[in-house]
Amino acid sequence: MLYDWIKAGHIVSLIAWMAAMLYLPRLFVYHASLPPGSGAQSETFKVMERRLLKAIMTPAMIATWLFGLILVWMSGYYAAHWMQAKFALVVAMSGIHGWLAKMVKDFAADRNTRGHKFYRVLNEVPTLIMIVVVILVTVKPGF
Repeated sequence: MLYDWIKAGHIVSLIAWMAAMLYLPRLFVYHASLPPGSGAQSETFKVMERRLLKAIMTPAMIATWLFGLILVWMSGYYAAHWMQAKFALVVAMSGIHGWLAKMVKDFAADRNTRGHKFYRVLNEVPTLIMIVVVILVTVKPGF
């Protein structure tokens, strides 16, 4: 029964993390589309980006990792190849998380050098990783 509660916590925290990972680059698309010196509008995006990162995205990532590590320990799946592939993808997603956090700081300091098209493409990367992770966990392919 404890395993099911931990799995539920993992899924809930994962949903929150992925929602934020998909929304933050979308905020960057709109923020990068603003003309320089946009004043209040730019400042609003800065607040939204910072709060999303600090209040939702980072705590959700930490909870996802904690619940996930407990699950893999309890289940014994750590030796399964599909789990090792999933782990590598989650490490990559965590790296993207860190990169997005750096971008929040760049926007906050008015140092963004990328256009909205870059962020539109970047917005798709977490989605693709998430799809592969869901397939790995659901199908558990034996490769």
